[in-house]
Amino acid sequence: MSGKNCKVAVLISGSGSNLQALLTASNKTGAPFSVCKVISNRPEAYGLARAAEAGVPTSVVDHHDFSSRETFDRALIEAIDRQSPDLVVLAGFMRILTPEFVRHYRGRLLNIHPSLLPKYQGLHTHRRALQAGDSEHGATVHFVTEELDGGPPIVQATVPVLTGDTPETLASRVQVQEHAIYPLAVTWFAEHRLHMRGERALLDDTLLPHSGIRLTG
Repeated sequence: MSGKNCKVAVLISGSGSNLQALLTASNKTGAPFSVCKVISNRPEAYGLARAAEAGVPTSVVDHHDFSSRETFDRALIEAIDRQSPDLVVLAGFMRILTPEFVRHYRGRLLNIHPSLLPKYQGLHTHRRALQAGDSEHGATVHFVTEELDGGPPIVQATVPVLTGDTPETLASRVQVQEHAIYPLAVTWFAEHRLHMRGERALLDDTLLPHSGIRLTG
């Protein structure tokens, strides 16, 4: 791919701060990807306004309109595939995806999780890191597989846990790192440097460590 030929669809549920990081990165000179569509399961999500301000088409697939996760995910697949994206990015998309959805986009579906996976899969990661007395915390970009937060890590960013930290103060420092590593991983994919082979991630045809590349924030 050259120029901005990698089309990225972004799924959101909330404020869209990671979406904003991707939009900002995509507007830089020489960026190899563009955001072609932003889809939310919540019509009130502020990320939709961010996308509209950037001139990116948006749509809402409200999960409340569907009787099951399976029918919702099928409608979501239809909405995504109308854009023929090369990559689908989850940016604070607060829905557990069905195996059918994950298989449909296998190898081209990314997520970011606010912990140093495999630690603290699921919710309340910052509180759990503090309760465990961890000295460091962070975020992980990973390929999505059928295991919740269990796909192969690509890149992690760490931050120190400071005396007096609360879940909120720790989350704010982690989020700064999220905004750096998510565009980085998407850029690698857009440049054909990043792939998924079996249950492992490869960068430049080299298998990445099981925890991904570790960066220090």
